[in-house]
Amino acid sequence: MQFGSEDVAKYLRENPKFFDEYADMLADIFVPHPHGGRAIPISERQIVTLRDKNHALQSKLHELIKFGEENDGIGEKMHRMSIVLLTFTHLENLLQGLYFNLREDFVVPHVALRLWNVPSADAELPEFAPVSSDIHVIAESLSHPYCGPHVVDEIKEWFGEDAVHLRSFAMVPLCAEQTIGLLVLASEDPQRFYPGMGTLYLKRLGQLVGAAITRMA
Repeated sequence: MQFGSEDVAKYLRENPKFFDEYADMLADIFVPHPHGGRAIPISERQIVTLRDKNHALQSKLHELIKFGEENDGIGEKMHRMSIVLLTFTHLENLLQGLYFNLREDFVVPHVALRLWNVPSADAELPEFAPVSSDIHVIAESLSHPYCGPHVVDEIKEWFGEDAVHLRSFAMVPLCAEQTIGLLVLASEDPQRFYPGMGTLYLKRLGQLVGAAITRMA
């Protein structure tokens, strides 16, 4: 009867006292070095394995710390924006503050916004320009913000002459008790807003802006 490597591994897992009974064997077993061709004692091989696992864990820890610091930074920016939006009493000033904050704090070079279902004394603002029913459908169908390279031509027209240079977009529905508009962020960088990126803070941005605008209705 022949035994394969899986059989040997299974036997050793099920019989942890094996090397207690045959301790002398440990000094006689040599295995290939994982980072070279030379043979090393099994005890040294265990040390190398533990060292590699430690390096992997350190890399993962550094990655988690980096993500944590990035999230802290975004959270601080969202906090500053909340304060900014709460300081205004007129919609036009609020929108100017929103655009300034997105440009200067979040470094978003291009922003467009359209509103509806919002009774306002500032209805002559360009943000209230009529939009097609397609835009309403798009905004109301977004359960999460969209990030990627494609938007409909009507939305591109909101950016005027800059539209031809834009390569990535984030479409953020503005929600209160109902959908009241669509906020679109754009960039010349194709990787600024990419499919699969996290949208938690974008969703919170839409809720925050939606609540701030509704407060002035």
